[in-house]
Parts: sequence; structure tokens; C-alpha cells
Amino acid sequence: MRVVIIGSGAAGLTTASTIRKYNKDIEIVVITKEREIAYSPCAIPYVIEGTIKSFDDIVMHTPADYKKERNIDIITETAVVDVDSKNNKIKCIDKNGNEFGMDYDYLVLATGAEPFIPPIEGKDLKGVFKVRSIEDGRNILKYIEEEKCNKAVVVGAGAIGLEMAYGLKCRGLDVLVVEMAPQVLPRFLDPDMAERVQKYLEKEGIKIILSKPLEKIIGEEKVEAVCVGDQVYEADMVIMATGVRPNIELAKKAGCKIGKFAIEVNEKMQTSIPNIYAVGDCVEVVDFITGEKTLSPFGTTAVRQGKVAGKNIAGIDAKFYPVLNSAVSKIGELEIGGTGLTAFSANLKRIPIVIGRAKGLTRARYYPGGKEIEIKMIFSENGTVFGCQIVGGERVAERIDAMSIAIFKKVNAEEIANMEFCYAPPVSMVNEPLSLAAEDALKKLH
Repeated sequence: MRVVIIGSGAAGLTTASTIRKYNKDIEIVVITKEREIAYSPCAIPYVIEGTIKSFDDIVMHTPADYKKERNIDIITETAVVDVDSKNNKIKCIDKNGNEFGMDYDYLVLATGAEPFIPPIEGKDLKGVFKVRSIEDGRNILKYIEEEKCNKAVVVGAGAIGLEMAYGLKCRGLDVLVVEMAPQVLPRFLDPDMAERVQKYLEKEGIKIILSKPLEKIIGEEKVEAVCVGDQVYEADMVIMATGVRPNIELAKKAGCKIGKFAIEVNEKMQTSIPNIYAVGDCVEVVDFITGEKTLSPFGTTAVRQGKVAGKNIAGIDAKFYPVLNSAVSKIGELEIGGTGLTAFSANLKRIPIVIGRAKGLTRARYYPGGKEIEIKMIFSENGTVFGCQIVGGERVAERIDAMSIAIFKKVNAEEIANMEFCYAPPVSMVNEPLSLAAEDALKKLH
């Protein structure tokens, strides 16, 4: 039996490794457009800022490693251009333009997502970059050095955009962030929590323009300036961190059902065609709280989906659960996290909520090095926890993880307020800020 996997990101490679874990005999072939595999795109901004020394450091395995250690064949720099699902065949073109076909018993679409670049004037000028692959990262650093760049404009104030902005600032560039939404990090923070992030970035010397789109990029052959509203700002380079769109073209060619946003799959990660699975950024998922279809373009989601698809292909029953879209980011000395529903989303959907807030420290007051942490918790009108946002100096990720479990298990405010948390002066306060936020909500619930 042969399984062909299209795409070598976290979802595709996890699927391959999971199949091999449970079945030593299945032939596994991974086909990817990229030259390098098994690297973390999320690490690119941290190489830009210099915390990670080299892009080579974020490549964890080579195709040869997969062949030697797991007997998985990986074909690089090759595009799959067509899928014939009736005859279980794919058509491929390699980097030299050679065309070849391949049969499959199972096909896994791990085609990911493509950067969305708005159709604005000047988007094709030299010095305009996207941030999706390790090659993009290398090209950005090379351009900074070769063109001796001094001024950068980052379009988009999501996590990648802000991480890139800080990274470029660390490289010595003047940085301007342009965001058409009225706040930074609109996907997982409410405006009041986002304001703290914005103030930190501005304190670090990064300029931010909100509620205005990038009108055009100005230049003859390369970037010279940008137009935002009626203002022109000098620029040597532009980073387009304007989000991604699911890559669903092969799924359409195969005849797979496309949902509201992306490829439709069941809880086993099967598409509408039983022997074709889909995983990662190219599929749509179910929101745990609202039950609505949504996207979940996170590495953690991709890995979980890959494990589910891999197990099912190997004959082991597994299912993928609805998502909370838990997210965390570190920008300079600030950690930012969110999970579940925001107050903004709840109000948009007319879901009645109660909010609990708390501020605290990450260590005992008398212990050196403690950092401020601010928590905003969202509860239903019955007291069930729906969401949590945290901005602080450290230890945000583990609190967001704890709240993800609490939301998934439908824990209420009283239970969180009385939950047992561990304490030691170097790592926590005796009054856990999560409990304090739940206590604040309880006053409003009773």
C-alpha cells in the first residue's frame, strides 16, 4: 500500500511519521515544492532579530534523515499539478520541468496556505517581501545587507507582523507598522489588552498606524516609499504580513468538497473522498464554543491533525476535536496569549458574557525578577469560562494552556477561583492571578 502526502510542513510530516509509527510496511512518499523541510516558519522572526543565530538552526531534519530513520521518501522541489481521484493518480513536475505520474492508495493533502498579498500598486517592486518560508527569511536578511536598508514598513499587525517588526528593529532599522484594523493582534486580543501591547512596541521605538490600509507602494524598480491614507512615508523595504489563504486548488481538482473557508473534513480528517485526507492550514475546523466552521492556522493544530490522519490511515481509530485557537507570542520582553472567545467576538455574536480581570506578578513580591501580568477572562452569563487573554513579562503560555483545558472541560468561575495552584516564591504568587480574575467575575455573577 502506498500513501502519498502533498506538503512537507508540520501537518504533512507529522502524518507521515505517525503512519510509520503504527505501520512499518506502508510505503510513504512526501512530495513538496520546497528545497528544505522540517523547519519551523514560526521561528523566522527570531532569526531576523538575532536571538536564533542562523536559519540553519531551525531546520531539524533532512530528507535523508527521514529515509534513514523512518523509511519515508521525500521528493523535494517538485509540484503536484493535478489529482485524478477516480484512478488514484497524481501528476507532478520537478524543478527541471520533467513531468511524471504516481499512483496512490491514500492521498493526504497538506498543501497549507499561501500568503495573501492585497492587490495594491507597487506590490511587485523589488524590496517587497512575504514571510512564509525559510527562503523568504533568507531573502529578507540578504536584502537588508545588500541594500543597506534603514527604513522598513510592516503591513499587518498580527503576531507574525509584530514579531517581524520587533526583529527588524533589533537589526537597527526604523520600523513602521500599518494595520487597517483599529487595534494590533485583532485575532486573539480585545482592544483594551491590545493597547498594552501597542504601548510596549511604541516604547521600543516602533511606530504604529491603525485603522488605515496601505494605499500603494512607491518606487521605480525598488521600494522607495509607501502611501498610507494621504501620508507618504519613506521606506527601503516592505514586509507583507497580511495573512494567509488556504491552498485548496488541488482539492478542487480532486473533487473534494470545499466548505465555507477551506477543505471540508470529518473528525477523522477525511475529505468527501474516503481515501483522500486533508490536514493543516488547508482545512476548516469547528469552533469549540460556537460550533461554527473556522480556520486554525497554527502549528499545534497541524500537528494534532497529522496525528489523527496518520492513525486513521494506519488503521487506528482517532478523531480531531473542535478548536479554541489558543495562541501565544513573545515580542521582545513581552509575552501575549489568548484562547477561546474574546469579548469583541462574543458581542458580535450577541452572546451574553461576564468579564473577570486581575493583575499580579509572576513571582512573589519579595523575590527578584518578578514581572507584571494582566489577565482578562471571559465567562458566560451562567459562569462557564469561554475565553482568556494574558499579557505579561513571562509564564503566559502555561496559563493559557491551563485555561484551554478549563474551557474544554467547561469549568466555571467558582471552580477556577477555588482551584488548587502550586506556589513557590521564584515562580509564582501565593494568590494565582487566574484565581483572582475568576473571583472578580464571581462578584458580577452573584
